[in-house]
Amino acid sequence: MPRILITGGAGFIGSHVAEAFLAAGHQVSIVDNLATGRRENLPPGARFYQADITDAAALDHVFAAVAFDTVVHLAAQTSVRVSMQDPAHDLRVNVLGTLLLLERAARGGVRQFIFSSSGGALYGDGVPIPTAEGEQCRPASPYGVAKLAGEEYLGWAQRTHGMSCCALRYANVYGPRQDPHGEAGVIAIFSGKMLAGESPVINGDGLQTRDYVFVKDVVAANLAAVEHRLSGAYNVGCGVETDVTMLYDRIAALTGFHGERRHGPGLPGEQRRSCLDARHLREATGWAPHHDLESGLAHTVAWFAGQKRGR
Repeated sequence: MPRILITGGAGFIGSHVAEAFLAAGHQVSIVDNLATGRRENLPPGARFYQADITDAAALDHVFAAVAFDTVVHLAAQTSVRVSMQDPAHDLRVNVLGTLLLLERAARGGVRQFIFSSSGGALYGDGVPIPTAEGEQCRPASPYGVAKLAGEEYLGWAQRTHGMSCCALRYANVYGPRQDPHGEAGVIAIFSGKMLAGESPVINGDGLQTRDYVFVKDVVAANLAAVEHRLSGAYNVGCGVETDVTMLYDRIAALTGFHGERRHGPGLPGEQRRSCLDARHLREATGWAPHHDLESGLAHTVAWFAGQKRGR
């Protein structure tokens, strides 16, 4: 039975990924410090270690307990805003944490390392839309810089230790279990606010665009990356631009919200446009997104509505 370690497996994306690998017959272990992850997200059947990825001694314990075949690294500081306010914290989690994992994976004989990178913050503005992996990266935030550094460390680990290393550059991921009270995740934030009858704040003029990809399609990309033993960088997105005002209107229609639209100041470090070309992943594995924004939003809002009723 393949043995897989998932960092951040109690979080939004990580818990969905962990469920899928368990269903595929993997032996799954999870590392999560529960800073943003939730214990109730942990799937039955997974071995859980409550530990921080920047704690070298804790990671030593985890890697001594199991000889892993694959590491899927999802634990991260995910907010551009937080990275602008505290770049040292962002570096510690997103760069040091990744390096510590890579070192222990190499020493432990791990054959494959999958890294959750960013397909938005990594490229920055001024690149062709949709953006392919070959474009020059010009990150506008410490978060994007840290993800780029993480990818460079992946390349070092592959060249030095022969470990197959793959960076999945996600577009804006959304879906059930995303934190509506967090710093990132506009769909979750808007859904939570509108279902509570509150007006969410649109940052800036709302014409900034993003490529929104449903979490189940991200899960499928992780499964494909492991199955095909990918190495290198691959975009994971739908290739469709949607601006924030359009997103607001769609969620308002799904939630029945009729409140006043409010705008706040734009955020420093935020890109104007982001949209990914995922042909490289499709050609390598046959992966394609199965959820368009309409169906993904319907699933997501229904889940948040169910959570609200269940309180």
